[in-house]
Amino acid sequence: METYAEFLAGLAAGDKDCLGNNKKPHILIVREKQLSEREYLQLFMKIMQKYRERGAGGTIVIPHTYPVAAERSDNGWLHLPFSLFQEYRKSGTFMELQVGTSVHSVKEAKAAQELGAAYVTAGHIFATDCKKGVPPRGMEFLAAVCAAVTVPVYAIGGIHQENLPQIHKSRASGACMMSEYVLL
Repeated sequence: METYAEFLAGLAAGDKDCLGNNKKPHILIVREKQLSEREYLQLFMKIMQKYRERGAGGTIVIPHTYPVAAERSDNGWLHLPFSLFQEYRKSGTFMELQVGTSVHSVKEAKAAQELGAAYVTAGHIFATDCKKGVPPRGMEFLAAVCAAVTVPVYAIGGIHQENLPQIHKSRASGACMMSEYVLL
């Protein structure tokens, strides 16, 4: 866990040479769904500590799923699966946080915006091993989501250096990559 926290903090700080001309990501969402809430909190707090020790800034490091990580790290951001996002927003919970959510339809994107999402991740756009056997939604889906909402839309799913230019040509605010970093 220590090594992984060091890697992610280094990625956020721009210490890792894996983003080409972009020295560091604008946003780093830390999603580790296999961890318990306690384990996740330990990991996220280590990442934030190491990131802050570097005196780094500019990258928004966002916890995924667990609001306690957002509260304890005092960074003001949280990413939630759409079902949890709806539940929390409808109950008025965590309204002080900037919250993004994952969407898989135009209807969800519109609902997320109406409920005050700071941004949405829309996917999966291209074929990916994370969703083996599930057909990708494609660029038409991404275009439809971007046209339906005014909040930033980030493409996710099967994004890599070779198809990134397609995302740049779309109205999406950016793209999320995962496997690109796993191979490093």
